[in-house]
Amino acid sequence: MDLQSIELRNLEVHDYQELKKSMKSAYMDMDEDYWDAASIKKLIKLFPEGQICVTVNGEVVGCALSIVVDYKKFGDTHTYKQITGDSSFKTHTNDGDVLYGIDIFVHPKYRGLRLARRLYDARKQLCENLNLKSIIAGGRIPNYQKFQNDLTPRQYIDKVKYKEIYDPTLSFQLANDFHVRKVLRNYLPEDSRSKGFATLIEWNNVYYEEPTNAINHKTVVRIGLVQWQMRSYNNLSELLKHAEYFVDAVSDYQSDFILFPELFNTPLMAEYNHLDSAKAMRELAQYTQPIVEAFSKLAVSYNVNIIAGSMPVIKEDSLYNASYLFRRNGSMEETIKIHPTPSEINSWGMRGGNDLKVFDTDAGKIGILICYDVEFPELSRILANQDMQILFVPFLTDTQNGYNRVKFCAQARAVENECYVAIAGCVGNLPNVNNMDISYAQSAVFTPSDFGFPTNGIQSEATPNTEMIVIADVDLSVLDALHEYGSVQNLKDRRTDLYGIMYNGKKV
Repeated sequence: MDLQSIELRNLEVHDYQELKKSMKSAYMDMDEDYWDAASIKKLIKLFPEGQICVTVNGEVVGCALSIVVDYKKFGDTHTYKQITGDSSFKTHTNDGDVLYGIDIFVHPKYRGLRLARRLYDARKQLCENLNLKSIIAGGRIPNYQKFQNDLTPRQYIDKVKYKEIYDPTLSFQLANDFHVRKVLRNYLPEDSRSKGFATLIEWNNVYYEEPTNAINHKTVVRIGLVQWQMRSYNNLSELLKHAEYFVDAVSDYQSDFILFPELFNTPLMAEYNHLDSAKAMRELAQYTQPIVEAFSKLAVSYNVNIIAGSMPVIKEDSLYNASYLFRRNGSMEETIKIHPTPSEINSWGMRGGNDLKVFDTDAGKIGILICYDVEFPELSRILANQDMQILFVPFLTDTQNGYNRVKFCAQARAVENECYVAIAGCVGNLPNVNNMDISYAQSAVFTPSDFGFPTNGIQSEATPNTEMIVIADVDLSVLDALHEYGSVQNLKDRRTDLYGIMYNGKKV
């Protein structure tokens, strides 16, 4: 599967033919049970923001359709036909109090990528933005047909709740914070697999008392750091399995970013101990492309932006140290370490890159500097001038002295550029890999030093030299206030009449 781009957006009338293909594939067990073009057009006209689709490489592969209803007019005992006005949607009202989900599906080919979760999350956000009490829907229980002779619908739902039975629809809904209000009889009579029963499910909007703006701008961003233990792996598959474990763990906390350390894949050099250091590192570079492909899929599947530490890469026969940003929409970008350390040059023949830029993400503008690069303040200042909000620094250091150089410089970058800085490193050692010393790290998220931030400038930090994850929330809106009203204003108070920075021949 070639995942180049994933987008969540409102459905449009011209999407219908692609939508129809996905509907027919998703509802193969309910023959010819899909929306016609006129119904979709009417829904979009009545309530455009409530019709949400997800596309893969520009193709519509999933959809969530909704209306707003005055729920007290229907109560908890209603049928699908009643709630939709026999598919006329005359039950929709802008003055309603409940977002009612009338359909949601994903093409079978694209299941397993957590696209349905994105659709559910978009519905939740819409519910909050419109200040509605809850999301309610009638849910199928397609596996009930297997248990109809032994269990009542209520007993079946109870067993699904306690994970004694798996139901592809209800299990997913429960995992997404919905609860069952009651069992509906004859809700959708043609649903033979559910035997006409349905669950009346609900998600409550805890912010109902506080109206929200229709357009949401994310301000609180959650960062996950991986403090990676160096250990032996028999093959690439084992390393990727370990990496996915951490991505899974961090994504469970609904993190927006996950940061891996510099050169976290060097345990794979063990099989090249018979070569000198430079040749061994070049051999390691052959694993970079497979890791890139795997991480790109992980970012999409777990709905998290991944900064994949760094890895060696060969370009035009020269060796570089590259970091990759994998966005959760399927896109990817690369950045090259600009300053290889003396040991990287002498032992491996690493060259430095020449490009530096800020990356736009769905959770703010970020920069990436690899280890030694953070010790050169000009680089982060160039990024700050491009409105960087979070700087990510994957690192690999062998001694506490080396670590402190990275730490102290990272903290200085946070203060002088009025931004957040996240660092993540490797711990432990690789006795079976030549020229890879012991690793020391204490991963952390640093903040500016002013009111509104921790007094020590540390939002969160790991235990030194212990494999673990760190989860930290940072508020981007506080940076805006700092830029304008901070007790000191490093960015605004620069004497550019006296000094400046030149980048690619231009003053920045």
